[in-house]
Amino acid sequence: MKRILIGLIALLVLGAGGWFGFNVYVQHRATSEVEATFEQIRAGGGQASHGKITFELATRTLTIEDINVESAPPQLASVKVAKVTAVGVRQPVETRFTANGIEVSGVEVAFTATDRAKLKANYKIPRISAQDFSGPTRAAAAPLSGSIIDMYRFMLAQYATVSAASIAVPTVTVNVDAGTGNAGGGDYVYSGLSIQNVDRGKIETAKTDRITYAIDLAQPGKPAKMTGELSGLAAYDFDATAVRASLDQKESSDDSFHKVYRHISVNSYVVTTAPGVRVQIDGISLDDIAIRPSKFRPAEIIALVPADGSIPTPAQSRDMMEKVADFFEGFQIGKVEIGKQKVDTPQGTGRLSAVKYDRDTIALEGLDMPLPQGQLKMERFALKSFSAANLMRWAASLRTPGQPPSPDQMLGLFRVLEGAEIKGVVAPYKTTRQFVTIDTLSLNWGQLVGSIPSKVNLVVKMVTPTDPSNPAQRPLIMAGVDKLAINLDLGAAWTESSGAFALAPATLDLGNLARAQARFALANVPRGVFTTDPVQAMSDAGKIETGAIELSLRDSGAVDLVVAQFSRMQNVSRDAARSAIVEMIRAQGEKLAASNLDVRAAVNALAGFVATSGQTLTIKLTPRAKVPLMQFMQLSQSDPESALAQFRIEATTGL
Repeated sequence: MKRILIGLIALLVLGAGGWFGFNVYVQHRATSEVEATFEQIRAGGGQASHGKITFELATRTLTIEDINVESAPPQLASVKVAKVTAVGVRQPVETRFTANGIEVSGVEVAFTATDRAKLKANYKIPRISAQDFSGPTRAAAAPLSGSIIDMYRFMLAQYATVSAASIAVPTVTVNVDAGTGNAGGGDYVYSGLSIQNVDRGKIETAKTDRITYAIDLAQPGKPAKMTGELSGLAAYDFDATAVRASLDQKESSDDSFHKVYRHISVNSYVVTTAPGVRVQIDGISLDDIAIRPSKFRPAEIIALVPADGSIPTPAQSRDMMEKVADFFEGFQIGKVEIGKQKVDTPQGTGRLSAVKYDRDTIALEGLDMPLPQGQLKMERFALKSFSAANLMRWAASLRTPGQPPSPDQMLGLFRVLEGAEIKGVVAPYKTTRQFVTIDTLSLNWGQLVGSIPSKVNLVVKMVTPTDPSNPAQRPLIMAGVDKLAINLDLGAAWTESSGAFALAPATLDLGNLARAQARFALANVPRGVFTTDPVQAMSDAGKIETGAIELSLRDSGAVDLVVAQFSRMQNVSRDAARSAIVEMIRAQGEKLAASNLDVRAAVNALAGFVATSGQTLTIKLTPRAKVPLMQFMQLSQSDPESALAQFRIEATTGL
């Protein structure tokens, strides 16, 4: 029995000694692996040091203390870490390791950008924790250029080498130094950052509870700050692959769109700028954000910014606008919606119910804002088929030193969008207590020939007060008309295959006065008339032929208004005034009717229209043969009788 006991004790002693020796060996090997990584950094010209390294074999826990890494050249970037603890460390292959959990504490990162914008950024992260982590055993060499673009590309490249079930960062504080007197510096605090399912450059979900900041907006002699708080930021299905490609000018030749985010949302956002100016937004969402690497190239834009901070020359500005246009062509958002917005200013409070954007329309809804004359309200304002890229290219085309923009350049605005719409406007009219109301104001165009639309549609439905200061409107006011109800519908289109141009219909409805409608057609309209070259336009205009013309006028009070005005001027009764006007029309008509019997019918119809209020007058002119437009216009001025003689005239009246 004694011998057995002595044997067991000997085995335990030998086992303990073996375990201790093996543990020392494993710890030595772990230290060697860590040291090899740090040596890789030193070999690149940087500085790297660490404190105590321990490895506990039972739980496979690796601990590294006092990490200090500095890039070459010095001051470009530095990283300090108080402690790293990795639990359940494994090395499935030589180039990668895994850990059940990693805890990093006391992280400080400093970065100085030396290209164009001279910025210094300092990050402080008290704690980072990750679960089910996998990454490379050797870190990639950081860029030495000092470029912000290179640094972003490096960071995205590191994302592409790691995976984790979750990463949590309770707090991140950032200080940005933009230099003395420069705007852009300030402090940022990120709270409650959590990331789920990181997989080699892809992130399923990233959320931040709150982001607060205070940024300098200082201009020389004008210190100012902007503060903000953003809560509930969440991003879903991020993919860094396309972003990395676009940041690498040597590899960004891919001309197809790649989705970067499926969805981004924000619960609320509050910004305060000057004293008394505060903006509050309740909810932001963006869907299907994608980029095209061949066009989305921010490095090219940054390269055009003067390194000395000077104002860009006109040529540099044009180049920059062209690059920004390419940038917009390489950036795509499926849908954007910004919720209720409130803007507090010393002049009052403005509100906006929503801003909405899809790939065809950008719209503002529910605007309510103060003006010096009173409150402005607008139900909806929309731009149709708006193109930011075309806007930048149009703006760039206008910047020709020493030369005003040409007409063709100005008309390039039609390529920026295809229409605009305003609905439900109530606005104060000048300094009066009356209001202009716009039910609908819609303008659309298309079928561009060069820079000129060959298809246009305008719709206006509004009510405006009459203006006592306008001499032309005084008769209306004297007749008791204090408002004008305007209803305009105008449509015009050219068909290239047939050469036909039609205005149908053009309707103007002055609700309390009259309703006028016109239709006319032109034939043999060549493509060449749609030009800003007056010589070419006049040459091709000679080929145009006049078609049928139809005019109709419905009286809703206009005749009585004219009669009342004539009555006051002649100091006669209204009946006498009406009879006098009818006789004047018949007398003038007789002079024209001598050579054209059709004119007599038109004159009689016009006289009957004036004689009885509330009628509708319709006049139709049909060409007897081919009528060149230019000839007709010249005759209309020099010889109206001959101009009318080229048309068959039909005129009718009716209640």
